[in-house]
Amino acid sequence: MEISSYPGDPFPLGATWDGKGVNFALYSENAAGVELCLFREAKGETETQRIKLEEYSHQVWHIYLPGVQPGQLYGYRVHGPWEPQNGHRFNPNKLLIDPYARAISGKIEWHDSLFAYTRGHPDKDLSFNKKDSAPFVPKSVVIDPGFDWENDKPPLIPYHQTVIYEAHVKGLTWLHPEIPPEIRGTYAALGHPVIINYLRELGITAIELMPVHHFVTDAHLHEKGLTNYWGYNTIGYFAPDVRYSGSGSTGGQVVEFKHMVKELHKAGIEVILDVVYNHTAEGNEMGPSLSFKGIDNASYYRLTKKPRFYMDYTGTGNTLNANLPNVLRLIMDSLRYWIEEMHVDGFRFDLAATLARELQEVNRLSAFFDIIHQDPVISKVKLIAEPWDLGEGGYQIGKFPPGWAEWNGKYRDCIRDYWRGAESMLAEFAERFTGSSDLYQDYRKPTASINFITAHDGFTLNDLVSYNEKHNQENGENNQDGESHNRSWNCGAEGPSEDPAIISLRQRQQRNFLATLFLSQGVPMLLAGDEAGRTQKGNNNAYCQDNEISWTNWESADNNLVEFTSRLIRLRREHPVFCRHRWFHGAPGQEADLEDIAWFLPEGTEMTGDHWNHDFARSLGIFLNGHGLHTRGSKGEMIVDDNFYVIFNAHHDSLDYVLPPEEYGTRWTKILDTGENGAEAQGIHGAREAISVKGRSVVLLQQATEKDKYE
Repeated sequence: MEISSYPGDPFPLGATWDGKGVNFALYSENAAGVELCLFREAKGETETQRIKLEEYSHQVWHIYLPGVQPGQLYGYRVHGPWEPQNGHRFNPNKLLIDPYARAISGKIEWHDSLFAYTRGHPDKDLSFNKKDSAPFVPKSVVIDPGFDWENDKPPLIPYHQTVIYEAHVKGLTWLHPEIPPEIRGTYAALGHPVIINYLRELGITAIELMPVHHFVTDAHLHEKGLTNYWGYNTIGYFAPDVRYSGSGSTGGQVVEFKHMVKELHKAGIEVILDVVYNHTAEGNEMGPSLSFKGIDNASYYRLTKKPRFYMDYTGTGNTLNANLPNVLRLIMDSLRYWIEEMHVDGFRFDLAATLARELQEVNRLSAFFDIIHQDPVISKVKLIAEPWDLGEGGYQIGKFPPGWAEWNGKYRDCIRDYWRGAESMLAEFAERFTGSSDLYQDYRKPTASINFITAHDGFTLNDLVSYNEKHNQENGENNQDGESHNRSWNCGAEGPSEDPAIISLRQRQQRNFLATLFLSQGVPMLLAGDEAGRTQKGNNNAYCQDNEISWTNWESADNNLVEFTSRLIRLRREHPVFCRHRWFHGAPGQEADLEDIAWFLPEGTEMTGDHWNHDFARSLGIFLNGHGLHTRGSKGEMIVDDNFYVIFNAHHDSLDYVLPPEEYGTRWTKILDTGENGAEAQGIHGAREAISVKGRSVVLLQQATEKDKYE
């Protein structure tokens, strides 16, 4: 049956329902023709309608179909030259996902027809495959964008008050005993009161979700019975992944995601998305043809001088070409969509250095950053870079422009080295503790540093103190990785131990890492489950483990560690001295004048330049002046705080630590001691008094109040 149609409009791209019908618009500069295919079922083998798009404006193919409703499944077939040697891989036998699809109906079913060339052919990717891929490709979905946000407002948490919790939608909720079984692992579970209350009580202000853009499980993982659990293999930059939906696959996932955001916002918790705009799930020349590759390969990817092949700065086989206007438009449209329509509060950009590459070099003044900087919507949300990629010169930490924060890998490495006893200078530890001014001071604030000890990629905190080697047998990997990569220390035994001394040391080391993280200047990021002792049993790369290795086991949670973490976050929230707006003036090696910070040896004397450069130095004391913040509040009031004294002792044995002279404080209350099993510390101490600090521990003292002096 022939369906009526109108010319439609070239913009907006994607499928747009206006209440009476749907406008379809697809960008393809080099295509010779485009067909829109409509389906009744996600797994339907043949389309119910195949409609040729006659209109072509501004390199966009478009059509309007009256009467089409939300829930309609569709895809494209794109005609053009099959010239892989020239970068063109058009094959109309392949059903293609709309790059602007707001929802995608299902998952890839791996089959030889998904490849535009004939697998096993002697000509490899130069051969041509005539098999129809429609039965095996997820279908794009027309959605109804309407939603009752109930006057939802973004929490707008300032960076200096932000505490980030990196989490996986399924991993965080799948085993929670108080979540209804039918919604576990979904957006609805993440927006459930049980999870929200836990995050609030812990003190989290922002949850950073590992990729929720619709992604593909790689063929080689599928063949091994594994999956791309982390999701860093995007195919739909506008579609919330259907795997995390408990509300169906024909638009329900969009509504469910919005409900999740709304509920988190009601609790004052921001939502940050981990986004992967550096590559797609289509791989290199031997990969499948699912969307971009078949729509207009040369207009989406970075190709080599021999355009049959792809430039790969990501380790995945391809790299999106963010130098091209249409790719920049795709990225910016996607970001704005998630902000304006889905109400998210920020983004963490995976391998962000890739997006800044012009030709082959990374350029922090690239078009990508220029466009974001001037965009009135995107520039106002939290923008966090993973400041490296796999290309030459790809380690760009500290080089991103104003307005950006960065995952501080140097912070992670330094703090790990310090607590495992590696040869390292106290000067670097001091830099990292005070916000990494050596990286960010030129044109940003301490909040440019996203501090973390662990993240999804690597050991959990529990495993960081329990393993020297990686144990990734399930991934089929070589286990001989060693501490040089992990910067871990097993405290005397590899893996689980029943030795009370080892168990006690591991617990103390976890408290040391957490205390260092939340007392440091910058923005702390906590890996979900680290506060509860979560283990991956020594697996430091669980990207393909959708099982107990990756899921949070709530019933085995270390509740003492949870309480200790919550206390640290509360301490940070209540005391602005730990989350400064401005840089310290008393840098390592400078003489202190009581303005904001001073540094001391165990003997109670101030550190000099020579003391910073000894690789055997393991201990120091830090005076933090609460009257030296030099910051005003939102109403113009001067912000002041109490004075604090922090003692870090990474030496294996106890030390007698002499407190500073009276001009720094006459009386001190010990409020935290990681050597005391996480219990709240007590005790009043005077100036120049020697206190015993246990080996491998952190002690925090607060200047005593008048009331404290007489108790």
